[in-house]
Amino acid sequence: MGVRATIVMDEDIVKKIRVIQAKRISAEQKSVSFSEVVNDLLRKEFK
Repeated sequence: MGVRATIVMDEDIVKKIRVIQAKRISAEQKSVSFSEVVNDLLRKEFK
């Protein structure tokens, strides 16, 4: 389990993350959490 962190995001960023989440849910046919999408995006950015 990861570290719990509270952050404030602009609404436009949240909407973009939700779009990515919806696409992954459709593609993978399983539940994908908002946190999972955020973590994946951060991992890609920090590589």
